[in-house]
Amino acid sequence: MAEGVLGRLPKWPRNALNNSVIAAEQAYRKRSGLPLLTDADIEALKTGVPMPWEGGDGAPAAPAAPAPAAAAPAVPVAAAPAAGGTISPDVQKQVDAGKKWSKSSIAAEQARRKRNNLAPLNDAEITALLGEPLAPAAAAPAPAAATPAAAARPAAPAASAQPAPSATASVARAGTSTTYVGTPAVGTSKAAAAGGVPATGPEDNEVNQGRRRLAWAMVAAFLTAWFIAFFRFFLPRTLFEPATTFKIGYPSDFGLGVDTKFQQKYRIWVDRTPDRIFVIYARCTHLGCTPDWKPSENKFKCPCHGSGYDNEGINFEGPAPRPMDRAHVQIAPDGQIQVDVAKLYQWPKGQASQFNEGDGNNGAWLRA
Repeated sequence: MAEGVLGRLPKWPRNALNNSVIAAEQAYRKRSGLPLLTDADIEALKTGVPMPWEGGDGAPAAPAAPAPAAAAPAVPVAAAPAAGGTISPDVQKQVDAGKKWSKSSIAAEQARRKRNNLAPLNDAEITALLGEPLAPAAAAPAPAAATPAAAARPAAPAASAQPAPSATASVARAGTSTTYVGTPAVGTSKAAAAGGVPATGPEDNEVNQGRRRLAWAMVAAFLTAWFIAFFRFFLPRTLFEPATTFKIGYPSDFGLGVDTKFQQKYRIWVDRTPDRIFVIYARCTHLGCTPDWKPSENKFKCPCHGSGYDNEGINFEGPAPRPMDRAHVQIAPDGQIQVDVAKLYQWPKGQASQFNEGDGNNGAWLRA
C-alpha cells in the first residue's frame, strides 16, 4: 500500500488525536481515493508520535537502506510463538491455510468456544489468525550502524515501537463491544459493536426478572379486562321486576275497611265494603306518588301535592284529576283472591266509570 500521504492531518509536531478525528480522516481518504491509514499510523496518531513514514519535520522520511545481503531470512508470522501464549495445532492449521480472519470471526470463535467449554484463543493465536506482525521479541535485532537518514529521524518512544495488544483479542474474551475506526454500515456484524452496544442482552439478574414479570402481568391484566368487556357485550341486560299476578288470601281474611298490609310488597290496598271487595292500586293520579292511608281521617292523602281521596279511592281535594285505579281481581281455583295489577280499571274525568265491570267473581270487584 502506498504511504507518505498526509491528507488533511496536521503536520508534525501535533497533539494526540482522538478516535473521531481519525475516523473523519479515514472517511475523507476513502472518498478521495487516497491510501487509508494503517494500524501503525493510527496507533502513532493516538499516542502523539510521528507516524512511521514521517520525519521529524513532518516530511516523508527517506527510504531505509537495504538490509545486508548476509541478513537472516524473515521468520514467518506463525512460525514462532508470540507473547501471550503458544499456538495450538488446530489454530496453526488455520494459519497455514493462508486465510486471514476478521475481528468479527475472532469474536464468533471465542463465543463458540465459551459455549462448548473450550479454552479461549490466546493473544498469540488471535495475532496469528489476524495476520498481524509478531511481537518484537521474535524480530531480528536492528543493525548496529544506522544510515544517515535513519540517524536524522527522531527516536520514537518505546511504547510506539511495540504494537499494542489487539483490541479484538481483549474484546472477544471480555464480551463487551468493540471500537472500530469509521462507521460500519447499519445491519452489518460490526455496526452494533461500533456504536458501543454489547453483543448480548440485559443481564439476567433478579431485578430484570422482576421487571419482566411485572410487564407481562400488566399485559395479561389488560387483555383479561378487554376480553371480559368484549364478552359482556353479548350478555342480555335483564331487569327483574316483581310478578304482576299474585294471590293475597281468602275473602274471609279481610274485614270492613282498608287493609294496608300489601302496600310495601305489591303497592295495593284491599278495600272491603258491606257488599263487595276490590283492590285499589296505590298510585296518585296526579304525578304518580304513593298516598298514605289516614285512618283517623278515613281518607288517603298524597304527601307530594296534597291530593285527597276517600276510603274508596275517589278524589275529592287537591290537584288529582280522577280517582285512583283499581286492579283486576278474581277467585282462583283454590278459593283465594288473585290480583292482576297489569290490568287496571279507571274512571277518567268526564267519562263512564269502569269500577263496576265484572260479574262479581271476575273483574273490578268481588262479592263480599
